[in-house]
Amino acid sequence: MVPGGTSGGPWAYRHDLVRATGAGGLLLAVLLATLLGVSTSARASSRAHPGPVDVLYAGSLLDVMQQKIGPAFHRATGDTLVGIAGGSSALASEIKGGTEVGDVFLSASAQVDTTLEGAANGQWVSTYRDFGESRLVLGYNPHSPFAPLLRREPWFDVVDRPGFLLGRTDPTTDPKGVLAVDALRGVALSFDRPALASLAASRSNVFDETALVGELQAGQLDAGFFYQVEASAAHLATVPLTDTALFAQFTVAKLRHAPHGAAATAFINFLLGPTGRSLLRSDAITPTPSSRATH
Repeated sequence: MVPGGTSGGPWAYRHDLVRATGAGGLLLAVLLATLLGVSTSARASSRAHPGPVDVLYAGSLLDVMQQKIGPAFHRATGDTLVGIAGGSSALASEIKGGTEVGDVFLSASAQVDTTLEGAANGQWVSTYRDFGESRLVLGYNPHSPFAPLLRREPWFDVVDRPGFLLGRTDPTTDPKGVLAVDALRGVALSFDRPALASLAASRSNVFDETALVGELQAGQLDAGFFYQVEASAAHLATVPLTDTALFAQFTVAKLRHAPHGAAATAFINFLLGPTGRSLLRSDAITPTPSSRATH
């Protein structure tokens, strides 16, 4: 409440001050009003001052985060996205172990978020939100001698042939590795193809999520399992994984004790807002309906 019983912020206070003091106190009123204006301006400037937001995200989002989401977020807010990419499960373990400190966590699987929930897991995540899906596909090297076969035959009739080098990520550190194993085992069971089950159990040609694209492009592999979002960003040739329907389920969560809490909230709002959803859609991520509840 301001003098004279009027509320309404600094401008209301300035008006009542002039009226109460009369002409003789006009100079003092102007001086106080100026000081109030400077104080208000300083507070507004502090709120608007750009800063960093540390985002730990699934490696499959590397290109879209670096090339599109990060720059667009900076243009919209002035805040700078500082990103760390890796396998979702590996990042969750590093968060729990204190070796990575961040504001926001983007996972490729909701199951990974649950490993950060609850007192037993450090309560790093209290809620998370689905924000998009991207289909699992087989990316292949167009210069591979097996490329013509992949273009005309079902993928599972080609990948188990002698000499075929099939890459994937580690299921213990990356949800995409889990889906790749599921795809191989599922088709092996459906079509009685034990060789595919052997591929699923093999530890050869297993790479970090951020390295798999480079291995394929360098000709070290004939094909590998990728989400459509990373295959599109890297301009990989792909074939669908027929007889499977597997997707990344991308989620976003604000981490406990986020060092840059306001910027973290601004980033999440941007990602889930119209511009963020449009950018996701342009990179082969199907945005989750905005009406879906937060977990």
